[in-house]
Amino acid sequence: MTTVNSGSAEDLVKAKAVLLEHPGGRRRLSPEALRTALVDLHDFWLSSRCAAIGVNERASLVAVGALGRRELAPYSDLDLVLLHDGRKDVDRLAEQLWYPLWDAGIGLDHSVRTPGQAVQVAATDLRAAFGLLEIRHIAGDPALSDKVRGAVRQAWRAGIRSRFDEIDDGAHDRWTKVGDVAHRIEPDLKSGHGGLRDVQLIGALAAAQLVDRPGSEVAEARDLLLDVRTELHRLAGRARDVLRAQDADEIAAVLEIGDRFELARALSGAARAVAFAAEVGLRSARAALPRRGLAALRRAPVRRPLDSGVVEHMGEVALARDASANRDPALVLRVAATAARTGLPVAAGTLHRLAETAPELREPWPRAALGELLSLLGTGRGMVDVIEALDRTGLWGRMFPEWGAVRDLPPRDRAHVWTVDRHLVEACAQAARLTTRVSRPDLLLVGALLHDIGKGRGGDHSEVGESLAVQMGRRLGFGEADVVLLGRMVRHHLLLPHTATRRDLDDPATVGRVAETLGNDVVLLDLLDALAEADSLATGPAVWSPWKRALIRDLSARTRALMAGESLPEPGPDPELDPELARAVAEDGKPHVRLVQDHDLASVTIGVPGGPAALSASAGVLALHSLEVHAAEVRTTGTLAIARFAVSPRFGGLPDQALIRADLVRVLDGSLVLAEALARKEKDYAPTSPAVEGTVAPRILWFDDEATGAVVMELRAADRIGLLHHVAGALESCDVEVRWARVATLGASVVDSFGLAGAGTDGGVARAARRRIEQAVLAAARQPAGKVPAGRTRKDTPT
Repeated sequence: MTTVNSGSAEDLVKAKAVLLEHPGGRRRLSPEALRTALVDLHDFWLSSRCAAIGVNERASLVAVGALGRRELAPYSDLDLVLLHDGRKDVDRLAEQLWYPLWDAGIGLDHSVRTPGQAVQVAATDLRAAFGLLEIRHIAGDPALSDKVRGAVRQAWRAGIRSRFDEIDDGAHDRWTKVGDVAHRIEPDLKSGHGGLRDVQLIGALAAAQLVDRPGSEVAEARDLLLDVRTELHRLAGRARDVLRAQDADEIAAVLEIGDRFELARALSGAARAVAFAAEVGLRSARAALPRRGLAALRRAPVRRPLDSGVVEHMGEVALARDASANRDPALVLRVAATAARTGLPVAAGTLHRLAETAPELREPWPRAALGELLSLLGTGRGMVDVIEALDRTGLWGRMFPEWGAVRDLPPRDRAHVWTVDRHLVEACAQAARLTTRVSRPDLLLVGALLHDIGKGRGGDHSEVGESLAVQMGRRLGFGEADVVLLGRMVRHHLLLPHTATRRDLDDPATVGRVAETLGNDVVLLDLLDALAEADSLATGPAVWSPWKRALIRDLSARTRALMAGESLPEPGPDPELDPELARAVAEDGKPHVRLVQDHDLASVTIGVPGGPAALSASAGVLALHSLEVHAAEVRTTGTLAIARFAVSPRFGGLPDQALIRADLVRVLDGSLVLAEALARKEKDYAPTSPAVEGTVAPRILWFDDEATGAVVMELRAADRIGLLHHVAGALESCDVEVRWARVATLGASVVDSFGLAGAGTDGGVARAARRRIEQAVLAAARQPAGKVPAGRTRKDTPT
C-alpha cells in the first residue's frame, strides 16, 4: 500500500485509490472490509497530521457523520469538528488541517467549536445535533472529546420534548419528498423512507432514552443498505445515493445476491424493516416524552372502547385488558379493521402481544374472522399501513402463508411502481371505492387482494393464481360456488384490458370470445371490469388512461349486451365512408384533416392522396405536434387513404387542425423531412434517465383469428415519441396492409397491436413474410431516440 505521509493529503488520495482498485492478482475487498480500511486510512492520516501540527492539550479532532459512525463509503465527504478549550492558535490548527484536504480535492464539511458552542449549535440545528450525538474521537485531548460528547447528549435528553415535533415533522416531510426505498424503482438509499437516515433517526431517539436501541433486524438491514451504497460509490466513481436500474445487476453480482431483481427484493425487505422501526419508534418516543409541570400531575389517559376487545389508548389502538386471541379468533383482524377504520396506528406492544399469543385460525375460518377481514379490506387507503404493520410482525403471513412468495417481490416491468405484495394491497384499496358497482363486493375485495398471488412461482401467474385463490377461498370460508368464481376472477383478471387494448372491438368475434371465455356470466364480467380499473390504478401513474378506461367500458358494454341476447352496439362510421373528407382530397389532391374534441380524447381523421404511406406519415406528423396516439384505423381506396386516430395531447392543449394539415402538405411535397424532424423532437424529449432506454428489449408476438382470418401482430417495446411512425413505416415497406392499430402505453413501455392483411386473396401473412416483417419492425423499435433511421433522407419522403 502507498505510504501515507502526515504532511501529504495527496498520498492519502493515492492510498485510497489503491484500496478501490482490484487488479487480477489481488482479491477485491468486500464492502464492509473496504469501509473499515477507508476509516482506518483516514483516521491514521488525520491523527498523524494532528500530532505534527500540535493538536494535543486543550484541543481535539472528532469525526461526525459517516466517518464518525465508521460507515465511510468510498466518496463520502469527511465531517470533522476541531474542538478547543480557548486555545489562541486554533485558527492556525484549522488551516493546517483543512487546507491540505481541500488542495487534494477531498470533500470536507468542517467546523471549529468550543464545548459551549458545540452544545449551542446542537440545540439550534437538528442536523448538527444528529451528527454531534455520534462524535468519535480521532486525535488530541480525549477528555475534551468526551466532555463535548457527554454535554451534547445530556442537552439532547433534556431538550427532547421541545424538539420532538421538529424531529417528527422533518422525518415525515422527508419521506413524502423522497419516497420509499422499498418501492422505488430507483431508490435513495440514504434519505428515502427506510434508508440510512432513518437508522440514524432511531439512534437519536435511543440517545434521548425514549426507545431501545435498534434490534438485530434493523442492524442487518443497515448492513445491506451500507453494502449497496458502498458498491454504488465504487461503481460510479463518485458519491451517489440513488441506485439506478442499470447499476443493480453489477452490484448484485458483487454482493453474490443473484440479479437485480433479487437485490431489489432484499433491499425492499431491509427498507421495510427500517421504515417500520422508524415509524414505531417515533410513536413510542412521543408516548415516552417526559411530562413536566401540570402535565405531570394529570392522570393517565383513560382507555376508550372502540370495538369488542379493542380500545384506544394514547392515540393508538390497543387491546382491552381482558382481550385474548386464544378465546377470540377474530381479534387480530378486528384490531386491524378498527385501526384502518379510525386511522389510528396499532400500538407496538399490541402487535407484539398478538404475534406471541394469536393462534393460527382453524380452517375454514370462523364467520366472524371472515367478516373482520372484509371490514378491513373495505376501508380502502386506511388498510395499507395496517397490513404493513401486520406483515412486519408476522401476523399477516400467519393468516396467509401464500403471501411469502410475493413479499418484497420486485416487478418485472417498469410500469409497476410497487413490489407485488404492495401492489396487491394497493389494488384492494382501489377496489374498495368500486364496491357499489358490483353485486358481490366481498369477492371484488378478496379478488383484488389475490389477483397476482401466483407471481414468483414460475409458470403463468394467472393459472397458478387461480389454484391458489381456490385454496385460499376455501380456507376463508366461502361457499364452493363463490370459491370457483373467485378462482375465475384471478384466472381472467387480464382478459378485459388485454382484449380492449389489443384487439378490434368492432369485430363481433372479439366480443363473442370474451363472452364465451366468461361462460356468459354477467356477475363475473362486472367483477372483472371493476378489477381491471383497480389493478390499473394500483400499477402506476398514467396506466389507467382515459383511452384505456373508454375501451374497457366499451368492451364490457358490448359483452354484457351479447350475454343478454341484445344486439351489439353499432360500430362507428368507417373512415373511408367520410364523403366530405374524401371529396376534398379528391378535388385538390392535397391532404385534409378533421379534429374533433371528445371529452378526454380527440378524434383526428386524415385523408391523404397516394395512399400507401398514410399511417406512417400521419402518425409522424401527429407525433411532431405532441399528440399521443391510442388507436388508429386505415382504409385505402384507389389512390386515396383515410386514417382515423384517437389521440390525446402529451402536454398542453390540442393543436390547430390547420397546422397539422400544413405539416402534412410539407411532408408530401418534400419540404419537410419527417425522419429528420422527428429525430430532432425525439432528441429534445428523450428519456432523462438512461435506465428507461435500452432496458426493454422489443418483442413481437403473432395471433391468428380463425373466425375472421385477420392476423394480429403485437409489438412490446420501450415507448418513445414517433414510435408508431417508425413501426408503420417498417410495415409499409414490407407491402403489408395495416387495417387498424391499438396502442397501449404502460409507463415507459408500450404494447402496440396491428391488424394486418397480406397480399394474398385470403389476407393471410405467410411465415416467410412474418419473419421479414419482424426484422423490419424490430429494427425500427430498436432505433435510438434522436437518430435518423439509416437511409431516411430528403428523398425518402412518404407519398
